[in-house]
Amino acid sequence: MTVRFRKFSIWLVLGLTSIVGCNSDRAASPVTTAISEGTEASASKPQIVTTVGMLTDIVREVVGDRGEVIGLLSEGVDPHLYKPTREDVKHLTDADVIFYGGLMLEGRMEESLKRLKSGKPVVGVAESLDPMVLRKPPEFDGHFDPHVWMDVKLWSQCVDSVAKTMQKFDPDHAAEFTSRAETYQQKLGKLDDYVRTSIESIPEKQRVLVTAHDAFGYFARAYGLEVKSVQGISTESEAGVADVNALVDVLVERKIGAIFVESSVSDKSLKAVIEGAAKRGWTVKIGGELFSDAMGSSGTYEGTYIGMIDHNATTITRALGGQAPEGGFRSTVEKP
Repeated sequence: MTVRFRKFSIWLVLGLTSIVGCNSDRAASPVTTAISEGTEASASKPQIVTTVGMLTDIVREVVGDRGEVIGLLSEGVDPHLYKPTREDVKHLTDADVIFYGGLMLEGRMEESLKRLKSGKPVVGVAESLDPMVLRKPPEFDGHFDPHVWMDVKLWSQCVDSVAKTMQKFDPDHAAEFTSRAETYQQKLGKLDDYVRTSIESIPEKQRVLVTAHDAFGYFARAYGLEVKSVQGISTESEAGVADVNALVDVLVERKIGAIFVESSVSDKSLKAVIEGAAKRGWTVKIGGELFSDAMGSSGTYEGTYIGMIDHNATTITRALGGQAPEGGFRSTVEKP
């Protein structure tokens, strides 16, 4: 490490102290455990640090064994509320390349990430998208909706951003990064077709997706659903009585019988909605748990981006009266 970069690293640690704050004494950082085994063997490989799991997964698909990919946020961690620990700061200062979601997905952490750009490639992948394809609802207070991975086609475009960054960083393996990206994008194309076909099988009047917070806007726009949520874009907001009552009105009037909890968000507000509907004589069930801001457990199918979206689409389709294969998308692509 050069003297210049050592000074830069020290500056970063000092700059992030206010973010880490009282968070520095909590349990070890939820750094993804799927870091390459054999630290000594991987020491010569570039370190590539990512934030949310959905991004970590696509970076691993593109990078392959040409780098050590370290994800800071593991399953069940809410990026809107996340604060980096001292261990995370070390990963960031040691990183050769950093990828983050962008569009304020990482909240207050994002400004600190952007300060690193003078010393290494630091890329907000969603910020590579044409602003014309981004959602900017009025309730987002002037911000774009950062949950772009909910539209498989948009997330596939973000794979291009990862590939181009790696090609520039490591031109000797540019062709390999291109090939890996294209192969993965072909899989995403099939996944997009599966989601679209599945949602189209839901009776039109039942195509209403009710969740805890507004993370499914891109999913709804891409696949023909109407989305309702108790909270807004950020999980920091609390649902008020008026929000709950308004959603109860929709469920009762439109005879919607299923709502969905999220793996990384409290279900407190949705329980209030179910109770409110029951008081008005309408039974609402939990249609299943969806993955929104975080994927499933590491090492599981749902702990991959494809598995996450497959799970969501299949769960939503079945709960709202549509038809989906017994094994979901995976059963349509796996060989007998």
